[in-house]
Amino acid sequence: MAGLPKLPGLTFTDPTLTSYHLSQTFNVCNGYKIPKSSFVGVGNRELDSHSVKYVTSTDPIRYDPSLTYGKTKDVPLQMFKPHYALYDQKCLTFKAFFKQGVVESPNEYYRVRHVNIIYFLEDDTITVMEPKTPNSGIDQGRLLKRHKIPKYEDGEFWHWKDLAVGKNIVFYGIVFHMVDCDVFTREYMASQGLIMADAEQLPPDPYTQNRLLHSQQNNFTKTPSADDKFRRFLEYDGKILKFKAIWDDRDSEYGDIRKYEVLYFLADDTIAVKEIHTKNDGRDPYSQLLRKTKLPKIWTDRPDNFPSIYLEFSDDEVTEYYQPKDLRVGETIFVLGRKMLLYDCDNFTRNYFKKALCMEQGVAIDISEKPKPPPEKKIPPHDGIGSLEDSLQNTLTFMPKPPRKDVVKQILNANKYLRYEMKMEDIHPEDSIRRFVLFYSLADNTCKIFEPPIENSGIIGGKYLKSSLLAKPNSNPLDPDYYSPIDFYIGAVITVFQQRFIITGADLYVYRYMQANSSKFPCEVIENIRNYMFNQGHLKDDIDRQVIDSQEDIKKVERAAIGKELEYTKTEMDRCLERFNIAPIGDDPQYPTELVKEELVMPEHNVPPFGIQPVNNECAYPITTPPIGSLACKNEAQRIATTEYDTEEEKIKKYYDKVLREHKHICENPPVEEPPKEEDCLIKERKAKCVKFADEKCEC
Repeated sequence: MAGLPKLPGLTFTDPTLTSYHLSQTFNVCNGYKIPKSSFVGVGNRELDSHSVKYVTSTDPIRYDPSLTYGKTKDVPLQMFKPHYALYDQKCLTFKAFFKQGVVESPNEYYRVRHVNIIYFLEDDTITVMEPKTPNSGIDQGRLLKRHKIPKYEDGEFWHWKDLAVGKNIVFYGIVFHMVDCDVFTREYMASQGLIMADAEQLPPDPYTQNRLLHSQQNNFTKTPSADDKFRRFLEYDGKILKFKAIWDDRDSEYGDIRKYEVLYFLADDTIAVKEIHTKNDGRDPYSQLLRKTKLPKIWTDRPDNFPSIYLEFSDDEVTEYYQPKDLRVGETIFVLGRKMLLYDCDNFTRNYFKKALCMEQGVAIDISEKPKPPPEKKIPPHDGIGSLEDSLQNTLTFMPKPPRKDVVKQILNANKYLRYEMKMEDIHPEDSIRRFVLFYSLADNTCKIFEPPIENSGIIGGKYLKSSLLAKPNSNPLDPDYYSPIDFYIGAVITVFQQRFIITGADLYVYRYMQANSSKFPCEVIENIRNYMFNQGHLKDDIDRQVIDSQEDIKKVERAAIGKELEYTKTEMDRCLERFNIAPIGDDPQYPTELVKEELVMPEHNVPPFGIQPVNNECAYPITTPPIGSLACKNEAQRIATTEYDTEEEKIKKYYDKVLREHKHICENPPVEEPPKEEDCLIKERKAKCVKFADEKCEC
């Protein structure tokens, strides 16, 4: 029948086959798949692979070695434990917290709640437990019952692979932050290849911490102070520490620097602040800014729930008050929100700090305001109308005034000009023959330029530039640098309103002016003008005068050399002068060789110091000189003869030659008298040289 063709009427079916489904190979027990030991094919038919036909001698599965080697001992099968039995009562525990918002409560805005997230490995269910806190007022315990928690809306559930320390997970819109896990959880995660992070610290609940703090404060008791107020009153009554302070309120509208006086009362540690009023300061004369009270050091330190509208501070709310050690010169204190700088104190305060507190007060601070410098005056640019000096003078004062002029300079240098010859730089060929004369006025430093006419050239000449100040190119327009005589020399190039000129000559007065004022000109400019004047032949008179002066100097040197070459023999007069230690007139620097009316012979002797009487140096032959005649009294012929042939040096030489001849005649021809004896001369010499001391007799 298997070989029949598949045609209608030739197909036959087995009527016993009623089930054509494929048999399953697993049995499901309690949700777990258990493999079947044997199974059949479609329609409960035996499979062909189970027949002996498919068994071969080399088939390792169908081959039974017991047929060949005999029966062996059966190896016990490993006990199979299902998933629910293997992970029974095994859980992963994580510590976590979440924040719960609190509305309409003045004491708290949110709460931090600590929970434990427990994951059951046997059926992948999760539960959330919150440890109970005594007197919390919250229904704590199991927050989320045990079940599979969906992760997304597509049906996926949270798995242990999604849990980790430091991770946020969301259960039904509540965000839990996991901070730690137990030891079993860390070991299990590590065995599965997941390493847990380090443990984090659970944040405290602010409301719980606040209640704990109040409960601890209530356990403390306050001990009364040992300070005796009555004793302090008797000892420190009337003793006040005075400080000078300022309050800088310029940051606010209509604010100003105001001065105050800070008074610290040692009797009860209170502070008062008085305002220092000045005359006509425009402020209400209030006596005190702060009455006598204890001043808190941190004036903003108060509880949030303190009813400041109807209740004042007490010692319970203020942590610290100002004490004397907090008041130092140079420090800033807060007077109920006002920053005051202490800049000075009185002598009693300084002594109290030095002796009682062993502290030195600082040096007084100078708070006087320094005058502000006047704003810089900006000079407007010159508009081109009028001179620069006139425009600048109009900006200095409200009422315009003419600029000041040097009247003395104008009077001394009136109509004095320095003239220079110039030519244009060759720009056009027709300008090469043009010449110009520059007049520099010494009275007002202005320059004017004239052009001489040239016949039959078409150049009519005339005024080229009126008297004006010539500014140098590239100078500051508001403070220009003007041309001066030191800029004018032969070959110099000057710019006159963008027209360049070359100086080719100057007159002799320019050189004479430079000689008279050589300190005002550089040496190069004077040398340049001198060379030009020498080349032009204007210095012939100077050269002749210099030649005459040099010849006269040569004659003087020759006349002085004549007396030096003669050999001078000593006369009796020279010996007499040497005997009395009298130097010749020409050798004594105190008496120069010139005409004098006193005696020409001046005695010289060395006087020993201390207790010596004056020496008698009277000469036996006194020398007198006749008076010198005045040259002004001579007649015209004598005056002409003396001035024409004799110079002043020759006159002096002739006079002294006459005097020496008279002295020589007196010494060689003494008056006819009996010559003195030799003994008398010795006596006279002894008298001349006799010296008398205070304690001794006269000795020679």
